[in-house]
Amino acid sequence: MSTIAHLINVRNALTSRLQAAAEVVPPAVLRLVMGWEFWESGLEKLHGDNWFADIRQKFPWPFDVLPVDLSWTVATGFELAGAVMLWLGLGTRFFAFSLMFLTFVATAAVHWPDMWSMWSDLLAGYAISDGGHGNFKLPLLFVVMLLPLIFGGAGKLSLDHLLARASGAPALQPQADLFAAALAAAVLGLPFLMLIPVFGLVLLALAVVLAAIAVVRRRRG
Repeated sequence: MSTIAHLINVRNALTSRLQAAAEVVPPAVLRLVMGWEFWESGLEKLHGDNWFADIRQKFPWPFDVLPVDLSWTVATGFELAGAVMLWLGLGTRFFAFSLMFLTFVATAAVHWPDMWSMWSDLLAGYAISDGGHGNFKLPLLFVVMLLPLIFGGAGKLSLDHLLARASGAPALQPQADLFAAALAAAVLGLPFLMLIPVFGLVLLALAVVLAAIAVVRRRRG
């Protein structure tokens, strides 16, 4: 066997094992870290005073018209329950999406620059501390870390995986079609309605168009 072929075999062996570990380690780490972050945030709200009244006017619709006590209770409940469910890996996609949606609402109300139309402020404010440009780096990282859980699931070290195996259902195979693209656009579009409504509407419109094209193609096929 040539040296190059041997190196290729070694590379393939390492890659295949890393791929197997990728189904366990990364999603488990993301769930632990995200669960910890939202658990801490939920506990702070649970034992703290409701300060939503001070920023109610900054909340996106419909949260700006809801009673602040209700918004506070919902946010606290979703953070605490979502954290536990992420740790367990149960209903992971739903709770990861719910927490991402909540993060977008919080970003619009607290972390986004007041003059958000000044894109130079966004670039200058890429920091956790607020230097007058918005402290949106932390929620941005949260969104980036939640996206793999929404699209990829909890991984094999989770109750979701154990329940799927116990049900006897065959392993799902990825389907890269227009319906998948439409779903991805919708998953991103709904949270963006809370932060940049026009962009959110564009993504949702794209989702509708892609889904409609997929339906037409399926009927013709």
